[in-house]
Amino acid sequence: VADALDDSTATDRAAVAHEVTRAALMGARGNSGVILSQIVRGAAEVLGESDDVPRAVRSASDAAYRAVRNPVEGTMLTAVRELAEEAERHRGAPPAELLPALVRRGDDCVARTKGMLDVLREAGVVDAGAAGLVEIVRGIAAAVCGEALPGPPARDQDVGIEAIHRDRSRFRYCTVFVVEGEGLDTDEIEAELAPLGDSLLVVGDPTAIKVHVHTDEPGAALSVGVARGTIGGVEIANMHEQTAQREERLLEAVPDRPPAATDVVAVVAGAGNRRLFESLGARVVDGGRTMNPATAEILAAIDAAGAAGVLVLPNNANVVLAAEQAVAHAARPARVLPTVSLQAGLAALVAFDPEAPLDANLDAMQEAVAAVATGAVTVASRDVELDGVAVRSGAWLGLAEGRPVAGGDSFDEVATAVVERLLAHPREVLTLLTGEDGPELDALLERVAGAHPGLELEVHEGGQPHYPLLVSAE
Repeated sequence: VADALDDSTATDRAAVAHEVTRAALMGARGNSGVILSQIVRGAAEVLGESDDVPRAVRSASDAAYRAVRNPVEGTMLTAVRELAEEAERHRGAPPAELLPALVRRGDDCVARTKGMLDVLREAGVVDAGAAGLVEIVRGIAAAVCGEALPGPPARDQDVGIEAIHRDRSRFRYCTVFVVEGEGLDTDEIEAELAPLGDSLLVVGDPTAIKVHVHTDEPGAALSVGVARGTIGGVEIANMHEQTAQREERLLEAVPDRPPAATDVVAVVAGAGNRRLFESLGARVVDGGRTMNPATAEILAAIDAAGAAGVLVLPNNANVVLAAEQAVAHAARPARVLPTVSLQAGLAALVAFDPEAPLDANLDAMQEAVAAVATGAVTVASRDVELDGVAVRSGAWLGLAEGRPVAGGDSFDEVATAVVERLLAHPREVLTLLTGEDGPELDALLERVAGAHPGLELEVHEGGQPHYPLLVSAE
């Protein structure tokens, strides 16, 4: 929403409300994000034409409840409903009185969520979605009333094991996409998607609809959208893997854990890739746009590690020598696993066990790297002819294991050729990392899902320069 408003040329209230609504819908991620987009939509529909805050908050609550097939209390739905009730109690009050009252009611509601759901009660925590919504209201209240935001509250207790472990979803893939077209019917699309999974949300208007569903068949879900319009904003995430990663990250916060036996230092380019590597337990050295960090930067990361041993992933052939020099001068045992791509580095990290000794990790991670096939799509910087593939400067160039396999003006055709080359041998997981200028993947994802129905598909925003798409098959 903030990005859309920065670029907005709208001058009237209704136009601003429309842009806010659309930006919230298009930017929504995950179940809570889609619900939040409907809260924004409900409020904006009223505020686009009046200053009636109580009606706006009630509209936000109604829109949120309409979006969810089976509303669950003790969540952000409860929070927005209670905010609406409080706003209506203060109808006619000036903003300086109304908005602080909403914050107080919101804080009270968030505190009570701890006792509303069994999972929250057992873990001893409040609902995160409700808490996040109230923080947004707190920010609005502070801005409108001209007050400074308070600092974050102190954590009153250490996180416990019960707050970390949670049951896996019955379904594997969190699938999110947008459908744009004419005369789109949310009820019709929802009915067709319902048999495919759960946590289903289908929201929007006749020209743009956002879909969120947990399913084992992301390709089938995408096909529902393709049949009705143009799909975009596709995100497919393996929730089982995310849950395992989340538990590992949170367990690091539990007091009195023994120190890890091994740490990993990885050279990475791209903000999204950095988050991926960190979520898997790596200490990241920023490779920059050229993936060429100084030896001293790698050495500093090794020295900052807390484990007995350190494994370095250079993730680029140009970094291997610098990594070896850093390891040679390290004050603790360190080894280099000479990964030559970000995809190989990620595959290695999946096999990483911080409790295992350095050499055991090196063996396991080498085995993981050997099992991954990597590819990329870039733009040819010069005319090239290699391995029977001729590509002119400025055209798409597809690489598999570092060798040209396709070229031309169609990204989809080149990317498909790369993927099919990597899938020439049996594979279970295909991971796509989009670059900073990555093209749309809708057609590619639909084609791959149709041709390989048993394949696990993962899509992440890597943000790497120079390569609009990086691919790995495991």
